[in-house]
Amino acid sequence: MNNLILFGEVIFTFSALLICYNNFGKVGMMAWVGIATILANVITAKNADIFGLSTAIGTVMFASTFLATDILAENHSKEDAKTAVYIGLFADVVLMISTKIALLYKPSEIDYADEAMRTLFALNLRISLASMVMYFIANMADVALFSKLKEKSDGKRLWLRNNVSTILCNCLENFGFITLAFVGIYDAETILIIAASTSIVEMIVALLDTPFLYIAKRMNNDRQQHILHVTEVETQA
Repeated sequence: MNNLILFGEVIFTFSALLICYNNFGKVGMMAWVGIATILANVITAKNADIFGLSTAIGTVMFASTFLATDILAENHSKEDAKTAVYIGLFADVVLMISTKIALLYKPSEIDYADEAMRTLFALNLRISLASMVMYFIANMADVALFSKLKEKSDGKRLWLRNNVSTILCNCLENFGFITLAFVGIYDAETILIIAASTSIVEMIVALLDTPFLYIAKRMNNDRQQHILHVTEVETQA
């Protein structure tokens, strides 16, 4: 059941991203990264067994930030993709500080959410910082690697640069986060097992995002052709 839900979540999340891109262009992708970063950090607290591996539920939503920056790097510019990463980092910082402030308030007698919020948001500072650091490093590395591969291939083999950059940088983020967050708490073997199992699911999700990147490229080409057509008509008039 969980495996089917994963594929359903992939279709929903990446389709929603394309709708956002189709309606709001590159600004929509920058906004998506901020939104997805916040949502991923909230829902990743839940774990489920997928393909027999214990996996954080935020995996798909976090993977969508890589798809969004790849769309920006492919259809717009490397600088636009970097801007999206900075927006995501800012959103992450605001989320962390806002939730910490919310937990400082003494709940009233009629409150029903405090205990649940403390369970969800009371992550220690080390885990929060590890998450932010590796988000920034991995996404910046993805933008750099994707752009370099695009340059080396003269804009060809989109599927290759998408999968290579996304898979490698997803694994970088995963192994880096688990190590920074839990070294000294878990032994090296346990850290390796947790990171490796999550990375397998992340690789599957990364492969599934490739068709959506091609659709986004087609959307952008159609948009550019429409703009060119309108400009020609206005010039002739």
